[in-house]
Amino acid sequence: MTVEWILTPERIYGAMGLVAAYAGMCWGIGSRVRRQRLTDEAQSQVSRGDARAPAVLVAYASQTGQAEALARATAKMLVDGGLQVRLLPVEKLTAELLQEHAHSLWMLSTTGEGDAPDHALGFVRQLKAAQPVLTRHQSLVLALGDREYQEFCAFGVQVHEWLQACGARSDLICVDNMDGPSLQSWRAQVGQMRQGLLGECAPDQELDADWLQAPVSIPFVLRRRRLLNPGSQGGALYLLEWTPQSGELPQWESGDLVSLCVPADPERPRDYSIASVTADGSLQLLVRQSTRADGSPGLASQWLCCGMAEGDVLPLTLREHRGFRLGDNAGRPLILIGNGSGLAGLLSHIRARVQHDCNDQWLLFGERSPRHDAVFGDQLAAWVEQGRLARLDQAWSRNGKDSRYVQDLLRSHAEEVRQWVARGAAIYVSGSLHGMGQGVHLTLQAVLGEAKVAELLGSGRYRRDVY
Repeated sequence: MTVEWILTPERIYGAMGLVAAYAGMCWGIGSRVRRQRLTDEAQSQVSRGDARAPAVLVAYASQTGQAEALARATAKMLVDGGLQVRLLPVEKLTAELLQEHAHSLWMLSTTGEGDAPDHALGFVRQLKAAQPVLTRHQSLVLALGDREYQEFCAFGVQVHEWLQACGARSDLICVDNMDGPSLQSWRAQVGQMRQGLLGECAPDQELDADWLQAPVSIPFVLRRRRLLNPGSQGGALYLLEWTPQSGELPQWESGDLVSLCVPADPERPRDYSIASVTADGSLQLLVRQSTRADGSPGLASQWLCCGMAEGDVLPLTLREHRGFRLGDNAGRPLILIGNGSGLAGLLSHIRARVQHDCNDQWLLFGERSPRHDAVFGDQLAAWVEQGRLARLDQAWSRNGKDSRYVQDLLRSHAEEVRQWVARGAAIYVSGSLHGMGQGVHLTLQAVLGEAKVAELLGSGRYRRDVY
């Protein structure tokens, strides 16, 4: 997805006429969506039209939902064009399925430092080790990534090379930050595959340029901006509260994201975790004022933290983040682990569960100093006192002889972590990849064992939103 917003007054007011209700689901409706999704995955098929038509395997690996959305749009395009389609996440693949299909399409995100999305790790371990014979197989791989990271599109490239090693004819398209021309090239190649499969029997199909429908952007007003950590040794952390210009707050689920573009870089959307639930009456973000390696301020964070004024309008796009939603973990005990602005996604989960009288949650959170960085300290303390938060442990990395990190908390409470997991707890980690994210992952492997961590990842009881 490429979002191109230029914040002129004409564009902003023109966008008001296109405001539509966001199709996100509230808690009750979400369960129905999850059940339907499980049905889709169990059937592993989206088939319409002539059952005699060739079948194409469409597989995806998605960390924040973009690759899955592309897979569903691609599958729809093929189904509408007269083909049968089998759609499924890569962890549902088997060697037999691949060998049963002569053609496959892959939409694969890369996360972290060249890693597969969490739900795809089972595929990496199991299927890729099998090396099935695919000498009669043809595949197209769409690798999604970001050139700001050193291992650009590494997971998609890895799968493409694996398919070739298995004997398949595989073509690869790498996409930088949902670049529009690259996605249109993908669309054209998929259209050529369809034409080749159906030949003269192919029905006429108009493949319009908007085959991938972008989520609706909604003009939001910045109602309030508050500095949360005055005097901190780290970057300034702000709470931004937004309300729709229309006055009608859309629905979202805890764990979901907002994408936005700023005037200084209108073609590069940034994702931020939503810290609130709709019952709070506003959409809240935690934004750290960042600095680049050369000392210059980050374009997006500088605009959000200092450039905009309260009362200004900015289009926001709400995005489902299925990989970090509560999903089937909604009724489980939760271990919530994070640092810095990563508190946002964890706060949304706590608030959602408090709203539904689910109090069995343990927050382990790290920041720099208890004097300057105890963000949301009063709210967290109140939840503990009310029994809404079963346990709160905090680590301060700039606290003299008592300095420690979140992973140190896990290590010191290893037995309690094992007990929570043994009674069914799910683990959610949010915050910086380097340091916290990597350290927490290694510590969990040490505390629970690598096999148990892999099991939790595969079952969706261990979910990460690290950046």
